[in-house]
Amino acid sequence: MSASGTATGQVEHMLRQVTPGRYDAYEALLRALAIPTSGQVWMFLWHGQAGSPDAQYGNMEVDGFGYAPCVTSAQELSASGWNRSYEVVDALEAARALYPDHYGLWLNPHAPGGGLGIPWLDLRRIASGLDRQPAGPLRLSEPAIEVPQFYALLAQNAHRTPAVRALRRAWVQPALGAPYLAIGLDVYDTSPAAVDAVRAMMQQSVGAVPEGLPVSTVAMTDAHDPVAMWLRANARPFYDREAHAAAPAQAPAGGYGYPPAGGRF
Repeated sequence: MSASGTATGQVEHMLRQVTPGRYDAYEALLRALAIPTSGQVWMFLWHGQAGSPDAQYGNMEVDGFGYAPCVTSAQELSASGWNRSYEVVDALEAARALYPDHYGLWLNPHAPGGGLGIPWLDLRRIASGLDRQPAGPLRLSEPAIEVPQFYALLAQNAHRTPAVRALRRAWVQPALGAPYLAIGLDVYDTSPAAVDAVRAMMQQSVGAVPEGLPVSTVAMTDAHDPVAMWLRANARPFYDREAHAAAPAQAPAGGYGYPPAGGRF
């Protein structure tokens, strides 16, 4: 496989624009890499030949995180001095192969300054669609915004939706774009009927969201989603079906259980 000079030049042009704090330029680089055919990279192979079953990407570690090294053109391959085999692939294909194992992609490690690393979370965004995931790095916290009516209605509707085990919440501030309220959905069942029921639950609840407040959902079962990971580690459920079932009959008077009540954790 090969890339045209124009396409390769686009990736390398975007790469040159990236400097610390320039998240817009970094996002433009990710978009260039995500384009099939034109967003190609030359992957270093530590073992095997291109296309062979035993082909294995090289690996490097930076600050405790793993990356697969690559270059962005045939010219950079020559400049790198790499004398083993390599494989030219779409960065999209490389992203799909690497991110599930928590490996990132390191571009042009031979370049002055050491090149640029694309962390595995951003490879996940490339693999699943950049517009479907918030741009990192993310700042995550307990929501400070007061929307008790929404939380109460959502908890009430969750209690009526048997597929829902628990709900968590986080305030997400992406590197680019507007901050939003994320609702973590912990469910017992992921069948189509259960998914439809949970979707209906959210649709029935968003009417209580103040105008202008973006709300998104995240599946707590997603082992690779940074918001879900933060929620699992840091956020107590504001609705917990099993805790509610175990509570004494007179207990549900506080918190965001069912029946709903005011206040915050």
